[in-house]
Order: sequence, then C-alpha cells, then structure tokens
Amino acid sequence: MARVTRDDVARLAGTSTAVVSYVINNGPRPVAPATRERVLAAIKELGYRPDRVAQAMASRRTDLIGLIVPDARQPFFAELAHAVEQAAAERGKMVLVGNSDYLDEREVHYLRAFLGMRVSGLILISQGPSEHAAVEIDAWDARVVLLHRRPEAIDDVAVVLDDVGGAQLATRHLLEHGHEYVACLGGIDSTPESGDPVTDHVEGWSRAMGEAGRPVEGRLFQAPYNRYDTYRLALEILGGPDRPTAVFCATDDQAFGVLRAARELGLDVPQDLAVAGFDDVKEAGLTDPPLTTVGSDREGMAKAAVDLVLDDGLRVAGSRRQRVRQFPAGLVVRRSCGCGSPPKR
Repeated sequence: MARVTRDDVARLAGTSTAVVSYVINNGPRPVAPATRERVLAAIKELGYRPDRVAQAMASRRTDLIGLIVPDARQPFFAELAHAVEQAAAERGKMVLVGNSDYLDEREVHYLRAFLGMRVSGLILISQGPSEHAAVEIDAWDARVVLLHRRPEAIDDVAVVLDDVGGAQLATRHLLEHGHEYVACLGGIDSTPESGDPVTDHVEGWSRAMGEAGRPVEGRLFQAPYNRYDTYRLALEILGGPDRPTAVFCATDDQAFGVLRAARELGLDVPQDLAVAGFDDVKEAGLTDPPLTTVGSDREGMAKAAVDLVLDDGLRVAGSRRQRVRQFPAGLVVRRSCGCGSPPKR
C-alpha cells in the first residue's frame, strides 16, 4: 500500500501543500476555518501521519523541549516538571527530562544529548550553568530559558520567583507569633553564594530577622535538600538544650524532615516548635500538622518558560527587566506555624 503524502491530502482537500502544512503545524500563517476543516477531514479520510523526522530535518527543530532538573525525586522539581510538560503539551510539544543530580558533568551530558536531538529549546533548572554548559549552548546556538534560578549567564532569559520576599514573609510570620528568634535551615557547602533560590531564601530570612532586631549568628544551619538527611540533622538541633522554638526551612522537603524529627523527640508542633517551609508542594497540606509554607504560581511560571523558549519574539534584545520574568511569592498559612491551634496550657 502506497504511503500517503502531504500532496495526497492537498489534492483531496482542494488546497496547496503549504496550507496543509499550516494546518498540521498550527501556523505560521492563519488558515480559514472552512479550509482547515477540509484539510482535517482529508487527513482523517486518508489516514495521513506527518513524518516528524523529515520535518525536523527540514526545519532543524523537533517538537521536543529539553528540561534538565537537579533531582526529579524531590517533590518541588517533580511538580515543576509536570507543569512544564502540561504547558508544552498545550503548544503541541513534548518534553524530554534529564536529572543532573546537581553535577555539572551530568548537566553537560544532557545538554549535549538534547541539543543533538534538535530540541526546539531547553529549559534549565540549574544551580548555575557551568562554563562547559555555556560553551555547549553557545556552540549549538540553542534557545535556553533558566527556570527557578536567577540568571548569571546564557543571555539573561529567565523565569524566577521573588524568593527573597517569600522568605521574608514566612520569617516575619513566625516572629509575629512571639518567638524570640527563628532558626533557619539553609543550603549546603556547594550552594552558590548568589543567584540560587535557597541562597535567596536565607537572605530573606536574614532580612526579616534584621528588621526585627534579632541577630542571626549561630542561628543558620546548613542542611541537605532532602527530608531524610535533614531529619537526622534536625534530631541533633532539636535534641539539644538550646533548641529553637521556631524554624524556617529553605525547602518543604527539609521541613518534612524537621516535622518527623520533632515527632520522634516528643515535641508538639506548633506548641513546642513552629515550622515553616518554602515551595508549597502538594504534600505540604497533608503533613501533621499541615505545613505553613511559601507558594507560587507554578503553572504560570512553567507556561512563561515554555512561551519564552518557543517564541523568538519574546526573546529579542531588551532590558533585563523584560527578559527576566519574576513571579510574586505568597504565604500559605496552615497550622504548623501556630495559626488555628489552641493555646498551650
């Protein structure tokens, strides 16, 4: 049986192959509704299937978007990746996901692999693209959008959150409950000193403490990003004689580890220990007690990143303010901070 071609569809629909292409690719030129219906009917009748490989060779692009995340096992990155996939699907694209495990060499590995597949663009969630990564991106002339992290390279195109402001909101809220101070679980040794969301969360905590006239010395603890290692660290911090009565965690996953350690030590949350996190992953509403945290419009951020990586018109030279899209952060108040809980007897 002969293979159905675009020419066959055009003949049956009574139009040109260019118009058939516009219908299949949803552009770049508009097609009249009646003509579109004829083309779609011809495609269905003939059982035509576009040759995506040939299209990619002709256009030098595929219907794929590459997404590189630090660790998809972490709830925040898993939910963000899902939001990117949904936004890409609305634009007729599919997403390839790679986990860098916070390693520069693995990030470069996925960059090379995805760029070699002629992806339409790359969305990069990174601690900061390394020099090797920047070289790869420049060599391929790739469209790249940084998501979740403030840009310091790769032509300044990024979608970020007001991480400093969000952390300030959470810390102020804990202080308003009357705590002498708020301890902070920040990042690890390898966390960049600037531009990283966790670094900004620590900065927001520090600013809020300064506004309240509270010193921060000795009250910031380095903590792994995952709940399991943070749980072990929290056992040490909360098991000592000078344990804090309030803790702000740079990520929700860290906060989950703190909640588990508090329960094991017999501490009541929030009466003995108030806890707040950052990210508002879905699990935050299911902890016991539910976690007060900082949330964001994750779906909106994902859509903005996909639009930026696909639409050249949104990425033409302009001011930094135009090329860096910052979304506001908001406090999601639940019970781990002390709100809605009965007074301690």
